[in-house]
Amino acid sequence: MADRYLHFTGTAPGRFLTRRLGLPQPAPLRRWSPGTPTLDGPLLHLTAGDSTVTEELSALLAATGLDVTERIERADHAERPAGIVLDATAVVTPGGLAGVHAALHPVVRSLAPGGRVVVLGVRPSADDHHQAAAQQALEGFVRSLGKEIGRGATVQLLRIAPEGVAGAESTLRFLLSPRSAYISGQVIELTADAPAPVADWAAPLAGRTALVTGAARGIGASVASVLARDGARVICLDVPQTGDELARTADALGATALPLDITADDAAQRIAAAVPDGLDVLVHNAGITRDRRLANMPADRWASVLDVNLDSVLRTTDALLAAGTVHRGGRIVATASIAGIAGNNGQTNYAASKAGIIGLVRALAPRAAADHGVTVNAVAPGFIETMMTAAVPLLIREAGRRMNSLGQGGLPVDVAETTAWFAQPASTAVNGQVVRVCGQSLLGA
Repeated sequence: MADRYLHFTGTAPGRFLTRRLGLPQPAPLRRWSPGTPTLDGPLLHLTAGDSTVTEELSALLAATGLDVTERIERADHAERPAGIVLDATAVVTPGGLAGVHAALHPVVRSLAPGGRVVVLGVRPSADDHHQAAAQQALEGFVRSLGKEIGRGATVQLLRIAPEGVAGAESTLRFLLSPRSAYISGQVIELTADAPAPVADWAAPLAGRTALVTGAARGIGASVASVLARDGARVICLDVPQTGDELARTADALGATALPLDITADDAAQRIAAAVPDGLDVLVHNAGITRDRRLANMPADRWASVLDVNLDSVLRTTDALLAAGTVHRGGRIVATASIAGIAGNNGQTNYAASKAGIIGLVRALAPRAAADHGVTVNAVAPGFIETMMTAAVPLLIREAGRRMNSLGQGGLPVDVAETTAWFAQPASTAVNGQVVRVCGQSLLGA
């Protein structure tokens, strides 16, 4: 459904009226397209403190394709940076945070509309409470800056392992590109694991097989489309009742349709039979809602949501890992929700299921990596423009759109781009992460 308010604020009368009334002024977001694969403008590389990774990070940033510079000579439009990367890995005391202010204060106004700010930190130390205080302070700083920066710009905190800078390449490429348009205020923590090589960044999933559940329509269809665009051989799974839609989606992508109820007892066995050569990417996207307040919710509505959204994910994941169907170097991506983080009125069943996904990811990720060489991550969508949200009453829908730092709803492709980043072979260092695709929702942590 079209966002008429967003369109209105892009007109001269709309800008005038919304300014006078103090209303939100969302900026149109620039997403990836074949004609706009990268941001326009230079990338400003700044450092707070005496970093030990400056040289290696400089080489990594140069690989993004953006023109890396260490200073902007003029603050006019032609010189506005498309991105700012601040290396704060050397900040180990509260006093060192002055370097963060000193680096960003003079340049943050010059960031181009729709620009990106990425602050690099390290994991807060359990053995040094001064370092832990300083590095944790970066999280509050980044979340606040994301809420005030405006003009469609985004801000993230990326915690890297100093000995594993190379593992940050896929994440930096993603965050410093139009693909991350609807992600802001996020904290992403990388391991020191070395990335797998990528022969072609335009098709990083070439030669890999991906299965997407709930792929007939909406977010699932978009995920399947982006994975296919990135070179994957895609299998689209959905319930048999969606047969015609599922076939159309698969045919349009040159993918394979697999009509299957993911809650069936033999679902994992049938998936394994459909992919005799195994899977490289498993995307758990299938989900349902059966909303009612708890006092009015019968047991069958509770059970059906937990079965589809959580139990089926646990059962199929366990069985496919045990059978070796998911290859070493594989990726598992599950779909959580902002409802699982912040809760939602009338959705105790749905929120419980999506919070369960977060627990699954955090517990399974280290063991799956150690035992199977597989990473496990989750996307947590906020208000995404789908058929489901189009049916929401107008006032609630408008509130959902505006209650985030970007002041608008996201699109299914925003979830799909995040999933594709998780799925890349170069994203080995991205494990156990739950990334909110919500425009930095004003609700939740």
